[in-house]
Amino acid sequence: MKMLRSLSVAAFAAGAILAATAPAVAQRELVIGVNDALTGPGAVYGLPQANSVQMAAREINAAGGIRVGTTVYNLRVVQYDDKANPTEATNSVRRLLDRDGAKFLLGFCCSGPTSAVASFIGREDAVMLVGNAAERAITTQGIQNLFRTRPPADYTGAAAGRFVAAQGPRRIAVIGSLEVGFYVQYLDAFEKEFAKSGGTIVAKESFGLRDRDMTPQLTKIRALNPDAILVIGYVEPAAFVYRQSVELGLNVRRYGFTSGSEDQFLRVATSQQMEGVWDLRPTELTMESASPAGVRYEANYRAAFGATPAPSSPYAYDQVYVLKHALERAGTVTDTKRVAEVIRTAPIPPEAVMRYLPVGGRMFDENGQAYTTNAAFQWRNGRWVFVEDLPSDPADYSRFLRGLRQ
Repeated sequence: MKMLRSLSVAAFAAGAILAATAPAVAQRELVIGVNDALTGPGAVYGLPQANSVQMAAREINAAGGIRVGTTVYNLRVVQYDDKANPTEATNSVRRLLDRDGAKFLLGFCCSGPTSAVASFIGREDAVMLVGNAAERAITTQGIQNLFRTRPPADYTGAAAGRFVAAQGPRRIAVIGSLEVGFYVQYLDAFEKEFAKSGGTIVAKESFGLRDRDMTPQLTKIRALNPDAILVIGYVEPAAFVYRQSVELGLNVRRYGFTSGSEDQFLRVATSQQMEGVWDLRPTELTMESASPAGVRYEANYRAAFGATPAPSSPYAYDQVYVLKHALERAGTVTDTKRVAEVIRTAPIPPEAVMRYLPVGGRMFDENGQAYTTNAAFQWRNGRWVFVEDLPSDPADYSRFLRGLRQ
């Protein structure tokens, strides 16, 4: 008993010494800025991204925050709606930088606003992480403080062209938002690979982002008797195309590039009208192909927001964890150049939901670009079903992207 008492006294003394010598841990707040399309047509991608940033920040705060040196930071998210408008985006980002003091910018679902911000972000004391925006030029400019988690559209379009050619169609009619740059890049890459197998694009019909009646274009396409149609555009107009193609009796294979969730499509078309449609896109979140991290993400998102997350929304969720690990490794929240250096050499964070393909063991290549696998999903009995991977070579594409540097 005497010995136990002596040990307890010794342990108390040791603890007191450690407490006296251990550095005090300060608690502070770190502002991260989100710029995204929270209203308007782009909100089908932007709002789920903004939600996912909020969710990741809450997770990190609940787990103890981000420890940098002797300080623990809790994240506070400040977000603005750019309405998918470039002018709104530059104004929003200026507010985040100049008024809110945010040095770390996340979100960015739409290419036009993202390209506008990318045009000046290289001169700012900040780090910008881009999500769903797919315009290729965003990562061809050698901007050292800009990183993107989604692969460019043409990286996926080439894989999609090879897949469709292997399925047998030889005459395809295209209908989509063909005035939008990244959709044109997807189509150009698709057509190049499709033509290698003798395929031909017999029509290119366009619709606007806010258009909802595509029967005139589909009527012209029906008269050409194609083997299949390819639909490239935002979720809602694409859903109208799928619905109206059935209503017009256009009984051909239907391929698309949309990245919409089941809930988003079912607001416009019935499951019967969607049956058999293919979506050829990056291997974004679909429960058929989700990793354990993806299953947790989907369940937590549903619990937090009462809705199914858009397949592309984890691009922004993963950004938050990229930033968390980079800040901890860099040991600073103020030296943005150091944080960017760490991100450039960082591996894929263990919390990542998307299926990234590292280049040289790193998540981001020298262009600041990350890559995922591509895949073919098909609508079967009310949901998207993962069917197969679409082979892609991120290292080869990375070299191509570097060659385009302006």
